[in-house]
Amino acid sequence: MTTTDDLLRLCPPPTATPVVNWPAVEQSLGMRLPSDYKQLADAYGPGSFCGFLHLYHPLAPTDWVNLTGPTPTTIRRQLQHDHDSGTHPVPHDPQQLFAMGVTDNGEYLFWIQEPENTPDEWNIAVNEARGPRWYTHQGGITDFLRTIFTGREHVPLFPGDLLDQGISFTPSRAATSRQQPHPKQLAGGSMSSEEIRTWARAHGYEVNDRGRIPSAIIDAYKQAHDT
Repeated sequence: MTTTDDLLRLCPPPTATPVVNWPAVEQSLGMRLPSDYKQLADAYGPGSFCGFLHLYHPLAPTDWVNLTGPTPTTIRRQLQHDHDSGTHPVPHDPQQLFAMGVTDNGEYLFWIQEPENTPDEWNIAVNEARGPRWYTHQGGITDFLRTIFTGREHVPLFPGDLLDQGISFTPSRAATSRQQPHPKQLAGGSMSSEEIRTWARAHGYEVNDRGRIPSAIIDAYKQAHDT
């Protein structure tokens, strides 16, 4: 049984997922992707694990969680600035870090692209949200998820009650094309508060689980998505 098989058994995937044109995605990114990630993305599609961990997906509905969107480049630029200015210690070469996921608390997940041309050997790094701490997993993303879900590995940056509600995957709407990354809409044309909260936490804003979302955060979300 493979690592992917183990994960599928622990967390059953949706019954239907969108088809990804991987050659086109890799050409767009200018790099080959790890085999385990492509298997994972094919099996689950875009969405979140345990309502907390979002892996970037080439068919995600919004740019900020899309693997081919601007977020990986933006985060790499920020890390390079931190590295050069000494603002926060970055334990890896920022040019070898490719952001490939985010949590609701704002921690980013990275591939450590070493060796550069051997993606199946890339390890996973996690950066603390709004803080200097890092965590490194010796293995790919599928192994990372499996070891967390089996309780064999605990990431100190993640909440201690992450698995208290069980292991689950929640699909999100897949974008039909890269030209249509529009946010989800509620009845009456208003934006999804859940999506705004998720975006806000991933970008360093403090926002409550319930109640009114501050107008400044909504304005920032609109500006980021040109809505």
